[in-house]
Amino acid sequence: MHIIVIKLLLRLTSLLPLSASHALGAGLGSLLNRFNNQMRHVTRCNIDRCFPTWTTQQRSQLVRESLQETTKAALETGGLWLWPAENILAKIQDVSGASLLKDAMASGKGVILAAPHLGAWEVAGLYCSRCGPMTTLYRPPRIQDLDSLMRNARERTGATLARTDAGGVRTLYKALGRGELVAILPDQEPDRTSGVFAPFFGVQANTMTLISRLAAKSGATVFMVYAERLPKGKGYHLHIQKTDSALTEGDEIQKATRLNQAVEQCVLQNPAQYQWAYKRFKTRPEGEDKFY
Repeated sequence: MHIIVIKLLLRLTSLLPLSASHALGAGLGSLLNRFNNQMRHVTRCNIDRCFPTWTTQQRSQLVRESLQETTKAALETGGLWLWPAENILAKIQDVSGASLLKDAMASGKGVILAAPHLGAWEVAGLYCSRCGPMTTLYRPPRIQDLDSLMRNARERTGATLARTDAGGVRTLYKALGRGELVAILPDQEPDRTSGVFAPFFGVQANTMTLISRLAAKSGATVFMVYAERLPKGKGYHLHIQKTDSALTEGDEIQKATRLNQAVEQCVLQNPAQYQWAYKRFKTRPEGEDKFY
């Protein structure tokens, strides 16, 4: 029954124009900010720790705006999963860095797209999979019946999804060996054996080492990619930003720190659209109390 309700909600929200879903999301986000709930608690916890020098008023404002953007992201999912791909791509009003991506692909060494939990990452994935063969690393949803719906949505413009397991990592290496694109969420918590603790906005965060290992072995260029949500449902602005080559230099902690810094730079460009409700600091160093 649970999956039936979710699919129905996705179908219903897909009937809304983007401006309406964003307006409704902003209203629901403001409502969430007025009452105690898990989403507000996690958002507040993350923002307080990542911006300790901000005033209480500044942090509270970011909490409110973040909840608004998070609910916008939830309500736009129906459309981004179910609308024709061409309708979604037509809502991209601007693309910054497209020529840099094209040049990197021409090198033949492959390209790694690091797409953080910022803005509308579903839009970024659809656009980039039109630029060439692309393999996306993904974590299957907890609700197994949603897996096929998610795969169909993300693969409909040519991408191939690979699970976050050993087989999926091998698939990424092979794709880069063919000079193709691979896409990864750089700020998703890895398991204990696949990450190291490195600072993210000054807070120790369990950070993946996969991206630096892929780049070092393949020689692929790493780009940060995110789709900024424009005001009043006017569409999206896609940002493609080349990272520092030092991402592959030093020890694992140094490389993970540089990866987090690259994510930070994107977040600071649009802090409200980062998914602060994600439990980024769920795993703590040994002996440290839990955050949530």
